[in-house]
Amino acid sequence: MGLFSFIVTLPLQPVKGVISLAELIQRQVEQELHDPARARRALEELEEARERGEITEEEEMQAQQAILDQMTGGGESIPD
Repeated sequence: MGLFSFIVTLPLQPVKGVISLAELIQRQVEQELHDPARARRALEELEEARERGEITEEEEMQAQQAILDQMTGGGESIPD
């Protein structure tokens, strides 16, 4: 029965491979999105941009909130 099952499921192997690859990519993206070091770098870049006068304090606060929402998974934003 094992040989028969192998022959029948053989055409599905590429699909299973693509699904496994997609799951791996999704885990990697989620890991990077929730990386505290990445968030800290982004917050530091915002602070430096404000110090250079490229953004206002209000824009910095909004961007900080977006970064923190992304880190915590709270993607819902309050409309202005």
